[in-house]
Amino acid sequence: MPGRSLAPRHKAPRSVKRSLARVAGSANQVAGRPGTTATLAFLAASAVATGYGVHAAQPNTAEHASTPARPDSAAVSAALKDHTAASNEVSRSGTRPPAVAVQRATKSRALRVSKQSPSRAITATVAPADPRAIALSMLPAYGWGSGEYACLDQLWISESDWDPYAENPTSGAYGIPQSLPPAKMARAGDDWRTNPAAQIEWGLEYIRLSYGTPCGAWTFKQANNWY
Repeated sequence: MPGRSLAPRHKAPRSVKRSLARVAGSANQVAGRPGTTATLAFLAASAVATGYGVHAAQPNTAEHASTPARPDSAAVSAALKDHTAASNEVSRSGTRPPAVAVQRATKSRALRVSKQSPSRAITATVAPADPRAIALSMLPAYGWGSGEYACLDQLWISESDWDPYAENPTSGAYGIPQSLPPAKMARAGDDWRTNPAAQIEWGLEYIRLSYGTPCGAWTFKQANNWY
């Protein structure tokens, strides 16, 4: 009727009110226990879901603006799982570089000799393969120069042509210096049959003791056809 105010007709039935009272009692019981915040949030959400005379409190805008957002639990779990898997695959010690001494040794083996560090002496003995080069390298030990080498070269060309396996079919003389008997060269090494260096060492010593110099031996050979 005009002039009269009507009371709102959206009040919840008594049964709903009793249900909300029980929800509030449950909230009071769980207060102070572990996980209380999550439980109260669940109860409040349940109350709002009923839609009977319960209005959710509006959040304080200023308070929520200063409170950082909680990370999504699923994202946190996934990140922890990935971190654990990565930790199991690669150990911390496995990512460390090798010791300095190991690095230097590896680099030394990989680089050419000309590129290695000069702080350490690197020596290597490389035996010449050519019999003439072997003889030329031995002459300074006897005090002989290049002039004596020229005579030695002519002498042993005429004897064996510098062939360490040369053998005289008539006399049995053998090797570069044509030793007779051949076994005398064993004084220079047990491998005298195949080693040019051993044969040359014996031949040079024989020349020194018998003729003084290779040129002396070559002069005698030219005159007598043997030495």
